[in-house]
Amino acid sequence: MSDLKVAIIGGTGVYNQSLLENEHEINVDTRFGTVKMMQGEYSGRKVFFLARHGGGHAVPPHLVNYRANIAALKKLDVNAIIATAAVGTLRESMPPGSRVVIDQFIDFTKNRTLTFYEGKEGFVVHSDFTEPYCPEVRAAIFRAGASLKLGLVDGGCYVCAEGPRFETPAEIQMIDKWGGDLVGMTNVPEVVLAREAGLCYATIALPANYAAGIAVTPLTHEEVLKEMERGKPNLDRLLAACIETIKPEHKCSCREAGKFWPKG
Repeated sequence: MSDLKVAIIGGTGVYNQSLLENEHEINVDTRFGTVKMMQGEYSGRKVFFLARHGGGHAVPPHLVNYRANIAALKKLDVNAIIATAAVGTLRESMPPGSRVVIDQFIDFTKNRTLTFYEGKEGFVVHSDFTEPYCPEVRAAIFRAGASLKLGLVDGGCYVCAEGPRFETPAEIQMIDKWGGDLVGMTNVPEVVLAREAGLCYATIALPANYAAGIAVTPLTHEEVLKEMERGKPNLDRLLAACIETIKPEHKCSCREAGKFWPKG
């Protein structure tokens, strides 16, 4: 058994991982709450699977306990996190059914706790986000895609909205002018907290529909689930290959960002 530990955070439509062997549920206690997840093995590596919205999509995006989730993965000392996120797309180059390895984000949330560090420890932490997503994990995702001959879009700007409602056409027009390519409801603060915790983190965004005002029909959660179900077999293959291609040692600066994490 390798010492490498990989975590998968499943978004909408990704509530389980059939690839895991010796799978069992574990509870991880953190100062932000207890997190339930599945632990198993794949290709000789330890794997943790965390359903962001809980089983059956029970937790809406604005109420996900992001701090507990990331703190739990930090406690488990994972080497890499691969997150999935269902999104709406603004670009014909990123159509529904594609897989986008995003490289930038814009925070359009309004009421979320965005940091682990709120001054209570006697200091404030200002994290660098020039490169928001771990280059090493992103590279592993592209190696996995190439090995399977699955097309991946390299780069895209994810705009995180508050939710749980879908956006208005006017908001989508604004997001377009900002330079946003995709819109979702969960990547922030998850990506921010992962960096603060010093964890290597990357996201595969999964366009499920065109955004409001671009789509020719009203948006529904059901169509998102239908598209996610259609693409899940290839997503599972991609995630499995990612676990195999992630390297134990990373040359990125992600872990350096976690130097302020409390000891013990």
